[in-house]
Amino acid sequence: MDGVIGQILEKQVLSAAKAVEDKLDEQIAALERLDPDDIEALRERRMLQMRRAAERRAKWRALGHGEYTEVPEKEFFSTAKASERMVCHFYRDNWPCKVMDKHMSILAKQHVETRFIKVHAEKAPFLTEKLRVVVLPTLALVKNAKVEDYVVGFDELGGKDDFSTEDLEERIAKAQVIFLDGEGPANPSKQAAASKRSVRQSDTGNSDSD
Repeated sequence: MDGVIGQILEKQVLSAAKAVEDKLDEQIAALERLDPDDIEALRERRMLQMRRAAERRAKWRALGHGEYTEVPEKEFFSTAKASERMVCHFYRDNWPCKVMDKHMSILAKQHVETRFIKVHAEKAPFLTEKLRVVVLPTLALVKNAKVEDYVVGFDELGGKDDFSTEDLEERIAKAQVIFLDGEGPANPSKQAAASKRSVRQSDTGNSDSD
């Protein structure tokens, strides 16, 4: 019985290997059929794509993307209009907001396609009332100058302050305000995406309540 199963498995492996080999042969044959003009056209198209990507990243960085910065209340709407995608952290000086700050700083560098800012809620009474921000921290997820979604407190992140940056990243991505496929520049931390990160400090004495 074991011998029969082994033969079946061997045939399946050989069949899969043959399919991969045939696919590679097709790709090699397609390349061999290209004449110099086709190859030059492919090269020019790729160069154009790279140039456009570089120009896009330069434009984003000129708008403050790639950094996590504080913005006064009066600049919130102009900042939202300047960038297609924005994440705004409404905060106060307490422990939960400090935890969120650390995750936001990491994500700002990873996702240059999106602007990451923070607004001190107590210094922005008009804005917090208009956007109905009550619980802190609250993230406003903005797309095309419209608030599309909110992340309120830590409830959607496990209800505790030891959630990982990837947990927050995935939650923000659901609103399509950041892209998990790497619209930003090369990101070394993505190589370690499987290892969950926590920014919770062992010294909880730094914590203060909301």
